[in-house]
Amino acid sequence: MGLRPPRRYWLTGAGNGVGASLAEAILETGANLAISSRLAQSCEALTTRYPGQVLTMPGDLTDGQTVRDIVDRIARQWGGLDTVILNAGTTEYVDGQFPDASLIEHIVRSNLLVASLCIETASPLLRTGTAPLLVGIISPATYLPPSHTEAGNGGMRYLLESARACENIDVTLVRPDFDSELGSLADFPATPGSADEAAAYILSQLVERPREVVLPVTALAALWPLPPLDQAIQADIDPCQASARSPIKGQP
Repeated sequence: MGLRPPRRYWLTGAGNGVGASLAEAILETGANLAISSRLAQSCEALTTRYPGQVLTMPGDLTDGQTVRDIVDRIARQWGGLDTVILNAGTTEYVDGQFPDASLIEHIVRSNLLVASLCIETASPLLRTGTAPLLVGIISPATYLPPSHTEAGNGGMRYLLESARACENIDVTLVRPDFDSELGSLADFPATPGSADEAAAYILSQLVERPREVVLPVTALAALWPLPPLDQAIQADIDPCQASARSPIKGQP
């Protein structure tokens, strides 16, 4: 009986926070990993540390042609994908003011549009994969104060559920727990503020392929850290429209 080939992953938003920790945890298993991030230095570091396992796929994932080019390159290199983890997106908060339309557009483009493009383009490669799995990670990107209502969680859930129904692949939604003050700490590692432990927890849960994995709200600062100032000003909206404390989920 031959050896099982390494599992093939595509992870978006791998530059920092839980995305960066997921990238390293996946590579530690011996899997092959295609990583998409605007933080080129983090991708280069992983390529050096894990030679032969990493495909670096930089680019603006809000651009459909860029997404198609990335997936085409993965297809040429590996022929298919076994797991896709969508973590790219941004989080913006409005400080007690009515959100500007450009901010709402930015949130939708950076989260729902990116997820939609990636799902549509990567699905053919997943269908050829081994025990294919699609994972969508929702940050607080769509939770706008003061209501903290789930403005876009339903949209992301709809995209993933549609993929489950139409593509006949397993789908898992990973989301923060805003339903309780402490979140699901009973089942979470002893140090829930650690992005590394969050990544390990997510991967351990994905073995069972649940419909949802819930992360405690107490871990938000580590999972989706604040962007450096030089990155924050590169956003495609007026930076004055967002709070200075807007964390980045994993820039698309």
